[in-house]
Amino acid sequence: MTREPSVAIVGAGSLASFLATALNDAGFTITEIIARDRPRSRRPAHALAAKVGARTVTTRSAVLDATLLWFCVPDREIHGAASALAGHLAARAAAHKKNRVQSKVPSKVPSKVRFAFHSSGALLSRELEPLRTAGIAVASVHPLMTFVAGTHPSLTGVPFAMEGDRAATQVARQIVRKLGAESFSLPAARKAAYHAWATLTSPLLLAFLVTLEEAARAAGLTREDARRKSLPIIRQTLANYSRLGPAPSFSGPLVRGDAETVAKHLAALKKHPGPREVYVALARAALRGLPVKNREGLSRLLRG
Repeated sequence: MTREPSVAIVGAGSLASFLATALNDAGFTITEIIARDRPRSRRPAHALAAKVGARTVTTRSAVLDATLLWFCVPDREIHGAASALAGHLAARAAAHKKNRVQSKVPSKVPSKVRFAFHSSGALLSRELEPLRTAGIAVASVHPLMTFVAGTHPSLTGVPFAMEGDRAATQVARQIVRKLGAESFSLPAARKAAYHAWATLTSPLLLAFLVTLEEAARAAGLTREDARRKSLPIIRQTLANYSRLGPAPSFSGPLVRGDAETVAKHLAALKKHPGPREVYVALARAALRGLPVKNREGLSRLLRG
């Protein structure tokens, strides 16, 4: 595209709020926030629209005068929302054609939506097939970042995984670049594996951290105390991983091959089966992918 696309955001949740604000701050025009016609949806939509200078509309009242529709709704709602908006576009086009014939006066053609994105990490661009059938280029554009209420993560260097029509992904790359982020192509067949990896990077990492809190109870700590005391070593481990990679950052009894200490750990966690199960699973992962001494002895111990 020779001009930056104007954007209509479908949804008003955490991701929609973050993306609309980031796009607006980067100089993109946000025309509409399209939300459900119910108070629970309208309230955040009004607040977001006021923040980015857009209109709050529903599917039935949307003007759709943007170049790009960006869907930021739950996965289960993407296809239905795309179908509803495709129907609304068709109805507007039919009404315009009828009015033009009846009045016999040329009138301005409604702005045509040219592109549509959704930001599901798990689903393919085919969820937007109703819009693709209407001649709109579609893509899935997923930021590998966590968006939760009360946080404002930077997009600098954040990777966006893209899959879909060439014209749509080309526009998406231009947008992502202007947001200060990065992009990469993802084959459709790899989307589920990609999302499994993405889930491990944040949601299941949090599940691991909750397991740490549970394990700390065996040592007599509260969850809050465990969280506070573990953060320095967690931060340093991540810094080491970032700078050195996994192998040089690996420390503890496994790297020394200390089966006796590992056996004491397993015995101490017998009354805490959840943390023990995670300990064993991660120790086995260390045997597969990290420099471990006494691999055979540790492997026997973990099998037992």
